[in-house]
Amino acid sequence: MKQTGATEVVSALHRIYDGSAWDDADIAAQKDAVAAAGLTWQVVESIPVHNDIKIAGPARARYIGWYKDTIRALGRQGITTLCYNFMPVVDWTRTDLTYRMPSGGYALRFDAVDFAAYDLFVLRRPRVTQDYTNAQIAAAETRFRQWTEADVTRIERILIAGLPATERKFDRTGFQNALLEYEGVSADDLRANLTYFLNEIVPVAQESGIQLCIHPDDPPFSLYGLPRVVSTAADIRAIFASPDCQANGLTFCTGSFGVRADNDLVAMVREFAPRIHFVHLRNVTSEPDGSFHEADHLGGSTDMPAVVIALMQEQERRKAEGRADWHLPMRPDHGHLLADDIGKARINPGYSLIGRLKGMAELRGVMHGAAAMHKMLST
Repeated sequence: MKQTGATEVVSALHRIYDGSAWDDADIAAQKDAVAAAGLTWQVVESIPVHNDIKIAGPARARYIGWYKDTIRALGRQGITTLCYNFMPVVDWTRTDLTYRMPSGGYALRFDAVDFAAYDLFVLRRPRVTQDYTNAQIAAAETRFRQWTEADVTRIERILIAGLPATERKFDRTGFQNALLEYEGVSADDLRANLTYFLNEIVPVAQESGIQLCIHPDDPPFSLYGLPRVVSTAADIRAIFASPDCQANGLTFCTGSFGVRADNDLVAMVREFAPRIHFVHLRNVTSEPDGSFHEADHLGGSTDMPAVVIALMQEQERRKAEGRADWHLPMRPDHGHLLADDIGKARINPGYSLIGRLKGMAELRGVMHGAAAMHKMLST
């Protein structure tokens, strides 16, 4: 990481994902390991939010208490930024982890027809047809009839047997049971539970000198009939209102927000800029049926240079105000699988080195080019 030109590391205590509190000594050990490489650990991604918090379960108070304890411990160790998400059951979700690109590399892909085929004809959850149109059901059935048993096993493994962004692993019955925990939980209910959670933890974050920044849903629409409430500009406005303070902020993920055509990313940056505390820069190519794949960082459906320039303008505004947090931490997210990373056994999908190096180089080129152009026009 040091060789890439990075100065800071986004990290977490990934082995602790059951909702229990993080210990000061463990946080300090991780921070020291980062420092030994000449880097700084300032951003945590993530502290998992326990399911009882999301559904207002009987142990909610205990898990929120542990979450507060972890925030205080992070503050004592000088950590400044905490990225988290509030997605029910599943984190970021794709149907294909090795989608072949014209370049010969591989990308992550969400195929809406594949997903519907699995949901409707393999998982067969209760009342599933209510979530699809007749045309979607027909397309999904056609796709399902083309699948072999190997195809079903492959897509089930990707979707539930080893969820790519979590430590949770399910068989089909276990996954169905996890979904049943959300029976009767509406989008309004989930939003109310998020508001309750924020009203509990934001004051602790303020006292601890930590900026909270919620990550948007990925993809930014309902999956498996589950509500998702961090998908649009309207969702972010509602989150920022409860409570309305600087510590209650946003991770601006261009890939997550960029899937939806109704999200104007540049306008969202300008509206929410003062409370953007962390940035994920990646691009997607969206399709009319809801499918998408991870594009080159400067390709895809999002005008990445326009977003980057808007974020750089926010940095300059903060510097002029004298804000200590003027520097926006960023990471180039979800790179393609390229070159001799292809075939390596221990690479997490989306997080290969070479693909993200390529993305970082492209993004840094935009940043340096924009800064040089601004200097030229100012003289």
